[in-house]
Amino acid sequence: MTEAPISGATAVLTIIGHPTRQVRSTTTLNAGLRRRGIDAVLVPVDLAPDAVPVFLQALRGWHNAPGCIVTVPHKSQCAGLVDELTERARLLGAVNLVRRGADGRLSGDMIDGVGFIAALGANGFEARGKSAVVFGAGAVGRALLLSLGEVGVSRLAFSDPDAANRTALVDLARRAGLADRVSTGPIDDLGAFDLAVNASPVGMNGEDRMAFDPTRLPRHALVADVVTKPAETPLLKAATAHGCRVQTGLQMSDAQSVMQLQFFDLLPGERA
Repeated sequence: MTEAPISGATAVLTIIGHPTRQVRSTTTLNAGLRRRGIDAVLVPVDLAPDAVPVFLQALRGWHNAPGCIVTVPHKSQCAGLVDELTERARLLGAVNLVRRGADGRLSGDMIDGVGFIAALGANGFEARGKSAVVFGAGAVGRALLLSLGEVGVSRLAFSDPDAANRTALVDLARRAGLADRVSTGPIDDLGAFDLAVNASPVGMNGEDRMAFDPTRLPRHALVADVVTKPAETPLLKAATAHGCRVQTGLQMSDAQSVMQLQFFDLLPGERA
């Protein structure tokens, strides 16, 4: 397919993060835009945290920008800078999508958890009634808490060395009515879990550490990683060698592509 040239009418969507070299959306979303013949482009913007408020203020007056995708470490900061939040974004205190309205108002949503559940379904994993352990209680981990709770996971254990993250997660579980299913702290026995997730940056960009040892899991378990670069992290390589099914961060990211286009009103007749 011939790629349409960028013109003065092209909608410019951005993905903001720090760094941005690991982002996958520039590949998948731009391919989807070209395939659908949509005159829009996604470009990465590597922003230091102190530049984020200025960027969002500029976005308010950026008339050919439908908004921005938000990645680490800006998800929580952006939630406090937009005008409106969906209920899940309000509960999470984080956003990964910011839409610009015609009047310049900014609306935020958080669909990391929704994308994760969609990827689980595509991998044939039925989460209802299962036990899950998540390593990382930051913005992505909290998104997984809500989404896994919504689909009926019976037990949710979280491990995170950051006390503030643990406190925020426990508070979210209470406010979401999930406190009876959630625990935090060191995980001594991985053999009791059907699903194990790395929701932290561990393993990103060539780092050889693993958030946990997948050989301690039962072989029927599914091991998932939210890291997108590399696609096959050391954790997923070890899990595959152990005989577990795996889900990559790319699968989670790719599952959000259509949701993103709908959110930004880039699919005619469809809106998230």
